[in-house]
Amino acid sequence: MKDFWTTRTGSWLLGVMPLVVALVFVTLVLLLVGAPPGEALMALVDGAIGRNALNPFGRLERVALVLAAWVPLTLCAAGLLVTFTAGLWNIGVEGQVALGAIGATAVIRALGPDVPAPLMLAALLAGGAVGGALWGLLAGVIRVYGKVNEIFAGLGLNFVASGFTIFLVFGPWRQPRGGTMAGTLPFPENAWLPNLPGFEISPLALVLALVAVALMLAALGNTIWGLRLKAIGKNLPASVRLGIPAQRYMLVAFAVCGALAGVAGGVLASGFRHTLFPGVSSGYGYLGILVVLLAGLRAIWVAPIALFFAAVSIGSTQLVQLNLDSSLAGVLQDTLVLVVLLMAGLRLALTPKAAVPVAAEAAATPAPPREEEAHGP
Repeated sequence: MKDFWTTRTGSWLLGVMPLVVALVFVTLVLLLVGAPPGEALMALVDGAIGRNALNPFGRLERVALVLAAWVPLTLCAAGLLVTFTAGLWNIGVEGQVALGAIGATAVIRALGPDVPAPLMLAALLAGGAVGGALWGLLAGVIRVYGKVNEIFAGLGLNFVASGFTIFLVFGPWRQPRGGTMAGTLPFPENAWLPNLPGFEISPLALVLALVAVALMLAALGNTIWGLRLKAIGKNLPASVRLGIPAQRYMLVAFAVCGALAGVAGGVLASGFRHTLFPGVSSGYGYLGILVVLLAGLRAIWVAPIALFFAAVSIGSTQLVQLNLDSSLAGVLQDTLVLVVLLMAGLRLALTPKAAVPVAAEAAATPAPPREEEAHGP
């Protein structure tokens, strides 16, 4: 029986099964709440691609919204690839996005409206990267030197980052008429990411996301640095005995992840709302974790999976027409990730060890956090 799962048909069935199981589960949930499953799924599609839009422009508007959500999600997921590969559960991405937005805002306020737009955009994105990297590095220092599990450190820093953002919006950076949940004063136009005319998407933001994925694909797959990160993630004590400076690599992994998340924060602040506002991270950090888990730590799958998640998130806004909450999209996303991980584990159990691809094993056991102290030379 085990030999069947190594055939093309068996592999295909194991690949399709997660989506089928997830759809069946969501269908059952819809039936329980008295909603027609077919109409709900079509509403998701319509919200994502404007299937029922009266003109092509309307459909393009919906696609642009999906791409606008795809950019920060992809940037966060690309950064998480680094920490997850090193065996580090960097749950603090939400805070790193927020500090990136704060860093970008600080640069904008310091430079003012008279700086040429290209210089301002480069500076604010650099400020976002620095802010996110420092916040990520702080989580790394707590993990490496404070011996606090990165999950707890990251979650704690997320709350601190959220509180710090609110403090700035209602405190030193508040609007003249008083603090408001709408955020700080709008940024000057030289600090706005240039959008396509009539659409809520910036070509520059798209390029940044694609470049981030390309860099991670090259760095993690074709460099000594990537190979050493994988060694640390798979077996920390053995990598130390091989002479890899594990502490340094772990700190760099946190900084790189934080930098990409910080760029996402800069894009969210200057590309869409043109202001720093509470909740600027918008959950993209947590959603990025699901993307990476579903991708099985493979960079090649991050962009398309993030696009699917972005489409579901944007499409869920149409569920209100059926008196359904948009959180149903989260149920679909979370269920899909859970089932994929379960199926990957099932695949390991059903196939001979030598026949299981390395990627499937990675998906089933995504680099657990290490409790041993890493002592590099």
